[in-house]
Amino acid sequence: MSVLAAIAVLALLVFVHELGHFLAARLQGIHVNKFAIGFGPILLKYEGPQTQYSVRAIPFGGFVGFPDDDPDSKIAENDPDLLGNRPILDRAIVISAGVIANLLFAYLVFVAQYATVGVPQNFSSEPGVLIPQVMSESAPAAEAGLKAGDLIVAAQGKPLAAAEETIPGLIELIKNSPGEPIDLLVQRGDRQFDVTVIPERGPDGNAIIGVQLQPNGTIIYRRAENPIEVFTLAAQEFQGMFLRTLQGFGMLIANFSEMAGQVASPVGIVEQGAGLIHSNAASLFPFTAIISINLAIINILPLPALDGGQLAFLLAEALRGKPLPARVQENVMQTGLVLLLGLGVFLIVRDTTQLQIFQNLFQ
Repeated sequence: MSVLAAIAVLALLVFVHELGHFLAARLQGIHVNKFAIGFGPILLKYEGPQTQYSVRAIPFGGFVGFPDDDPDSKIAENDPDLLGNRPILDRAIVISAGVIANLLFAYLVFVAQYATVGVPQNFSSEPGVLIPQVMSESAPAAEAGLKAGDLIVAAQGKPLAAAEETIPGLIELIKNSPGEPIDLLVQRGDRQFDVTVIPERGPDGNAIIGVQLQPNGTIIYRRAENPIEVFTLAAQEFQGMFLRTLQGFGMLIANFSEMAGQVASPVGIVEQGAGLIHSNAASLFPFTAIISINLAIINILPLPALDGGQLAFLLAEALRGKPLPARVQENVMQTGLVLLLGLGVFLIVRDTTQLQIFQNLFQ
C-alpha cells in the first residue's frame, strides 16, 4: 500500500502541474486542445468539446497541448486566442502556472496536515535510529544495502536505546571509523537483518556513510487552536522546506560530480517515499510537499523542454522585440527533450536495478 501511495502522489503532482497550465490558459480564453498525463501511446482518452483528455503509456510527466502546434487544427492562424498570438505576459502566465500550482499545492498539503493530523506537541522516543534518506547511490550506506525507511536497531552489537545521546553516539562511532567496518542490525518492515557498512572520509575530513539520521518514535499531536494557527504553521513549514530545497539544488549545482548520485528517477522517489510512508503514514504529507516543491524548482530551471526554457525564449523575444526563429526554438526544444528523456531512462534503469528484488536475483 505504501508503494501505491507514493505512486499516487507522483501522479497527483503531475496532474496538479499540468492543471496549472490548463487553467491559466482557459481562464484567459486561450485555446487548449490536449491535456495529457504521460507521453507516448494513448491508454485512455476522453474527447471534450474543445480538449482531448488522455492518460498515456510513458509515465515521465505530462503536457498541455495547444492548436498552435497541431497541423490538423482547424483554427485560423490569426485567431487572437491562439497561445502564440497572445502578448508575452499572457504566455508567461500560462508557462509559469504549472510551477505556481505545485508551490501552492505544497503549501496546501501542509495546511491539510496541520488541520487533519494536528500540530506536533511532543515526541515519544523508541529504541533505534531511523534513516529517512540515503544521500547517494554511491554512498557506503547505499552500497551496503541501506534504504530510506530502515531502522538501525543496534551498532557493533550494542542496542540503540531511546535516549537523546543515541544519535550523537552513532555519529561519533561513524566519524571515528574511516575505512573500518561497522556492523549494524537493521529492521525493515517486519524483518531484521545484519548490514556491514564501511565509512569513508567526506569533504570535511570526517568519516560518513551518506545517510540522514533521525530519532525513532511517535510524534504526539494536538488539535490546532484555530484556522489562523493552521495557516501560519503551514506557511512557516513551507518556507523552511522551500529554502532547504533551494539550498540543496545550489549544492548540487556547485558540487555536481559529488552529489549527482542524489538525483533520483520516479522509481527511486517511489522507493524512498514508500519506505517513509511505511514507517510513518503521516510522512505522506511532507513527502508530497517536498516532491511538489522539487518539481516546481526543476521546471523553472532555464533548460530546454522545461517551463524555464520556454520562459527564456519569451525573455529573448522581449529583448529582441520579436521571437527567435521557429527553427532555432524547435531544434533547441527537441534536443533538450531527447536529453531529458535519455536522462530519465538512465535514472529509471539505475534505480530499478537497485531495488531489493533485483539485488536478490544476483545474490
